[in-house]
Amino acid sequence: MRRASRIISLPASNFIAHASSSACAVNKHSFTTLTAQQNHHNLHLQSFPGDFLKWGSLGFFRTSSFATGFAPLKPKPLGSIIDVERVKDRSAEDIASAWDDFHLGRGHIGASMKANLYHLLEHRAAECRYFVIPLWRGGGYTTMFAQVQTPHMLFTGLEDYKAKGTQAAPYFAVTYYNEFAESKDMVLIRGDVVMPSKLSDSEAKWLLETTQSFYVNDTRYKLVERFNRQTHDFEFKDVLQALEIPNL
Repeated sequence: MRRASRIISLPASNFIAHASSSACAVNKHSFTTLTAQQNHHNLHLQSFPGDFLKWGSLGFFRTSSFATGFAPLKPKPLGSIIDVERVKDRSAEDIASAWDDFHLGRGHIGASMKANLYHLLEHRAAECRYFVIPLWRGGGYTTMFAQVQTPHMLFTGLEDYKAKGTQAAPYFAVTYYNEFAESKDMVLIRGDVVMPSKLSDSEAKWLLETTQSFYVNDTRYKLVERFNRQTHDFEFKDVLQALEIPNL
């Protein structure tokens, strides 16, 4: 992920539109609109051994359409957050810096990345939409489940996904804005923590950066491919090792 330079001081208020407290209107009660198969999902999940999920069983949910699950989320267009016409002649560094500053302390995550990396993420996510990320918390970790369909990315807790399947509520929703991809070689990123009781802003930022790294780094992406394509060969310990997290 690209971190904007701070060498140019440009007040974000000069061209950031007045935005509401959230870029997304989120229905916190559903991760997807699919309901017909829910009972089948629950029966299927009861067969999981122990208190951890068999990765092979996640394939059952991969037959669902992620697009229908995104219906409750209505991200705000970029023009309602930033004055696109006013900033189009500014440098990428100016825009990214103001974008980051605008989101500081507002309960959102503001970031940017190079356009070529976004296009790589977009291409790879089209083939491998799902992944699991361990989030370290004190003396242990909790596992997050990510679904990626650019220009969006959603996160929920694996345990919630395990219990509720495609009805699990999202903890964190991300939107990519590619309006400046060609002219500035930059894609703006906005994340909204939907459930702050489940995820802090700093944890959400780490999740975003870490998940992106698994899609744009060739070595790490092999684990994403394995999770999506050779699920029974997937070893979660390899993810822990990649992130230097103890295998408890």
